Amino acid sequence: MDVTIRRTCTVYGTVSFESKASPMRRTSPWATLAVLAVAQFIVVLDVTIVNVALPDISRDLTFGGDSLQWVVSAYTLLFGGFLLLGGRTADLLGRRRVFLAGLAVFGLASLGAGLAGSSDVLVALRAVQGLGGAMMSPAALSLLTVTFAPGRDRNIAMGIWGGLAGLGGTLGVVAGGILVDALSWRWVFIVNVPIVAVLVLVAPWFVAESRVVPAGGRRTFDTAGALLGTGGLLGIVLGVIRAEPLGWSSAEVIGCLVGGVLLLAAFVLVESRSSAPLVPLSLFSSRGLSLASTALALNGAAFLGMFFLTAIFLQQVRHLTALMTGVEFLPMGFAAIAAAMIASQLAGRFGTRAVQVGASVLSIAGLLLLSRAGADDGYAGHLLPGLILFGAGIVGLAVPAQIAAIADIGHDHAGAASGVVSAGYQVGGALGLAVITTLSTSRVTHLARTGSAQGDALVGGYHLGLLVAAAFAAVTLLVAIVSPRIVPTEQDRDLALSAA
Repeated sequence: MDVTIRRTCTVYGTVSFESKASPMRRTSPWATLAVLAVAQFIVVLDVTIVNVALPDISRDLTFGGDSLQWVVSAYTLLFGGFLLLGGRTADLLGRRRVFLAGLAVFGLASLGAGLAGSSDVLVALRAVQGLGGAMMSPAALSLLTVTFAPGRDRNIAMGIWGGLAGLGGTLGVVAGGILVDALSWRWVFIVNVPIVAVLVLVAPWFVAESRVVPAGGRRTFDTAGALLGTGGLLGIVLGVIRAEPLGWSSAEVIGCLVGGVLLLAAFVLVESRSSAPLVPLSLFSSRGLSLASTALALNGAAFLGMFFLTAIFLQQVRHLTALMTGVEFLPMGFAAIAAAMIASQLAGRFGTRAVQVGASVLSIAGLLLLSRAGADDGYAGHLLPGLILFGAGIVGLAVPAQIAAIADIGHDHAGAASGVVSAGYQVGGALGLAVITTLSTSRVTHLARTGSAQGDALVGGYHLGLLVAAAFAAVTLLVAIVSPRIVPTEQDRDLALSAA
């Protein structure tokens, strides 16, 4: 039979935390960590594993040049747009329950994506995958937080959590290459299914249920806020993408952009009047949170744009296999993991602003180097230095920005602040990817129409796209320069490292 434990605290007002665990089940916190970390691993893996499969997906399902990005954007937009609602739903309905539901949605959508017979079906199922991730990821992090008490054990658990998430991003490109070359692109999605099935079976035995009981028992989810915010962002992204084939003055593009802005304005209005908003607008009075969220959104734009274009460049221009594409990305992943560890230490010594500035410079330098790589240039001399610098810079900025975001936020809003910066990164990535790929595709089309060979046109589009990504990184540098200087505690560094 279940044992129910209630605790009362003052986070988000007076609430009770209720947890249930069976004495007949194994509830070792480290077993719980293993289940949750593997789940987070596949969520992160799914962002990068798909990139090396994009050329094969495009050929099989006949994507247009301006629509292929939706294979990535549909996932990140729904993931970022519903991340805050997913976290709140988990708190109120039960974290394990929502975690399992998210796993099931993610697994079923993965199976459907692997069997998709058209581009529209694949994009729709990628969106459902993102929704499953938005349910699963915040629930898993909440479960991890309530499983380990503050202190050494929680810090170790957070470090393992963050390390596995980073490893998922790094291994995704190689795993994707192996699956595409050995089997087909469909297996980059189907591979999730057996992992999800095992997690769904074992999670009830190793993960205890917990939820928040609000004062008075009233549960408020702010579904309207989530729908308005996500709908507004989708409208803007769609408008940017359709601008390439239709032109910026077309009625469809203007309608999408104006509609998106109006929906976002309605989102702000709803949040300002809600008794339990997804995003308390008072959070943005914090200079650290506002600037860090902006920096992370720009960081996400540069990263997703660079990753998307480079994966296509390596296969369509340099004619590498999917596996070799993944292998060539590996040094960037290793540099990112090393930078996460070093940045947390440097932030403690020199403050967050100096580390953000230095990391932004590395990102810009890496992108500028990559923008000079040609179809026949050597990997070691032209691509490798840029990949290493960019990998170090992109994560080297994320760690101190995470620290700065929550430094002056009270404990009662720490969860909401973490959700804001996480969602900002995902949504910024989707919007930036739309801008970068639209401009890159326009450049390819222009060069092809003016007589350039197809290979030369693709190289020209790749170079322009990376220069636009470098422009995003340059704006990130300006934001970093005016950001507050914060010297974090050891616990702040551990939490930021786990979230980076």
